[in-house]
Amino acid sequence: MKKLLETPDIPISQNVLLEPSKTAVIVVDMQNDFVRKEGKLYVPQAESTLAPIKRILKRARDAGAHVIYTQDWHMKDDPEFKIWGEHAVAGSWGAEIVEELIPEKDDYIVKKLRYDAFFGTSLDYYLNVKEIKNLVVVGTVANICVLHTTGSAALRWYNVIMPLDGISAITEFDFYSTLRQVDFLYKGKITASDGITFK
Repeated sequence: MKKLLETPDIPISQNVLLEPSKTAVIVVDMQNDFVRKEGKLYVPQAESTLAPIKRILKRARDAGAHVIYTQDWHMKDDPEFKIWGEHAVAGSWGAEIVEELIPEKDDYIVKKLRYDAFFGTSLDYYLNVKEIKNLVVVGTVANICVLHTTGSAALRWYNVIMPLDGISAITEFDFYSTLRQVDFLYKGKITASDGITFK
């Protein structure tokens, strides 16, 4: 049975000013298997986020902010494949970050095992060593790896900022439910990619 749901109002911050040395942009799972049509778990809206993410990354790097990439990175017999099917197998084309967003030499790459980029990785250690307080989270899939990573960050008291044109989901419902959770539950700031200033 189809039911119409009213979307709660989600406040959008017009301008978010961030201190570069205390800020990192986390690019979540912008990998061939999710972004490319030939990928194993293609997210149709992911390609539309490439340009906004590139703009954020350029401004972040120019200002001296940190850039972190996550890569879904699975063993051949990973139990997660019982849920999603085989995807992002370690070392495969599908697991590689898309060409448009190739990491630069000073960027930090986190190979993650599950949805949450903090689970079983060195991410929290890196953020603490670099004294980072603010996390701008972009990428895919919004209501899965993006949301779980954002939630885990908020539970560790990082300030989270989510550019709505920098995330993608499989359905519109998943997209808006992600924004709702980040705003309502994690008290993050929702903005547009061009609303973020590093200064």
